[in-house]
Amino acid sequence: MSKILIIHTGGTIAMEENKESGAVAPGKENPLNATLENLLSGVDVMIDDFLNIPSPHMTPDIMFKIAERIETRIRQEHISGVVISHGTDTLEETAYLLDLVLQTDLPVVVTGAMRSSNELGSDGPYNLISSIKVACCDEAKGKGVLVVLNDEIHTAKNVTKTHTSNVSTFQSPQYGPIGIVTKHRVFFHHTLTNRDRYHISGLSKNVMLLKAYAGMDSQLLFAAGNLEIDGIVIEALGQGNLPPEMMEGIKHLRKKGIAIVMVSRCFNGIVQDVYGYKGGGKMLKDHGIIFSNGLNGQKARLKLLVTLEATENPDDLHKLFLR
Repeated sequence: MSKILIIHTGGTIAMEENKESGAVAPGKENPLNATLENLLSGVDVMIDDFLNIPSPHMTPDIMFKIAERIETRIRQEHISGVVISHGTDTLEETAYLLDLVLQTDLPVVVTGAMRSSNELGSDGPYNLISSIKVACCDEAKGKGVLVVLNDEIHTAKNVTKTHTSNVSTFQSPQYGPIGIVTKHRVFFHHTLTNRDRYHISGLSKNVMLLKAYAGMDSQLLFAAGNLEIDGIVIEALGQGNLPPEMMEGIKHLRKKGIAIVMVSRCFNGIVQDVYGYKGGGKMLKDHGIIFSNGLNGQKARLKLLVTLEATENPDDLHKLFLR
């Protein structure tokens, strides 16, 4: 019999709608626990009510504590897999940070819901069933942290929330899901070629995320330079270009030794040092900016947080981030 650890962290999947006001909020108890015994037979389920917070309240420090909790429980008990219930707003970030720092090859699945437990068409129980099925699956081992919702299996690296309210909100632009969950079994049809993992003991760095726009100047960059930050991620235009007025701010940050990672505000494709004009990718690359390989802004920020813990040497940081 498979032994699955379920770690609750809160979110819509653990909330109820107030029928008078329409407000959705956490209750005193997780509503999933009352029905969990009837969800799936043949599985030994252990429940860990770790947190009950809305996902906008999630932080990288809490994410790291979840990772530590998983590693501790795996060492102490014979566990087949782990399922984490989570709010959807920051689900992809928690999943990706866990993917970066967890050392286990056991299946770790993150899931959530777009509709609270007492709303018509609540998707929480079904997503939880699907996630347990994946966590029990031998084929899920060694594939990194997975995100399962709406019958689809996604990698933590590629999945993102694409719609504010639709139940099929989680997609992997450009790559698609790596598998599906059916009534009778789990199917994987492809997988990542490599997984990034880092041995760190905690998160202590401060990394900001900025989004570039037409006509943007260096005001925010100079302001960021006056703060105690260790790095900054910029969602650039197109293939990795910035308005020319941002270059003075870029130079200012680099002189202060602040690491800069470039991603695109486009959700398909990767940034490249193609254009040679002022603010173009080639000029930015010459100033030591790290060009990410397809991550979105929020995930690149987490990866920079992690890699800065591993090294502060600019050359090593570049290699670590892009490996």
